[in-house]
Amino acid sequence: MKPYEKLLSHNKNWAKEKVEKDPNYFSRLVDIQTPDFLYIGCSDSRVPSNEITGTEPGELFVHRNVANLVVHNDLNMLSVLQYAVEVLKVKHVIVCGHYGCGGIRAAMTKQDFGIINKWLRNIKDVYHIHKAEFENIHSEEEKVNKLVELNIQEQVMNLAKTSIIQKAWKTDNRPDLHGWVYDLHDGIIKPLLEIPAKTKLDDLYEFDNL
Repeated sequence: MKPYEKLLSHNKNWAKEKVEKDPNYFSRLVDIQTPDFLYIGCSDSRVPSNEITGTEPGELFVHRNVANLVVHNDLNMLSVLQYAVEVLKVKHVIVCGHYGCGGIRAAMTKQDFGIINKWLRNIKDVYHIHKAEFENIHSEEEKVNKLVELNIQEQVMNLAKTSIIQKAWKTDNRPDLHGWVYDLHDGIIKPLLEIPAKTKLDDLYEFDNL
């Protein structure tokens, strides 16, 4: 059996087990999608969003990219965000990174990685903003994990600065924003910050005409 055929075989077994446990499992999901959460996570294969949060299909709307970035000219991410907030009416948006992130590690080097350099530039900017916080950290691993946390915090703030979020805050008093970090060593998620709906931002980033 070829490697990709194993995936198809596992899929059939999974679907069979779900129906055996609950004959209406899939019929309930066909016409309804009402998740409370938008999860923006890293593309890393070791961080499966549904598994680490214990959620079932239909409970978590998901967007993933390298190093869980919220970039203001990323139409893919913005389209997901707008759909989740304005159509699905999610109550929470979560940015979840993870310690030991390869994208974060790569951004801390001077190596040329090709096209991904443009993406990693966003992380380099986070490092530059918080450069003073790394002066007394000598372990390379600790530096990486510190930048993981700072990057999550900056991406949550980037969410708050979007007109999509601010409009929903003004009209519906939602969603709350969350920054989490996942530890590959023990599988535990640590909350880093929370920004409740209608939190006051710097005037420069607030829109008056929403």
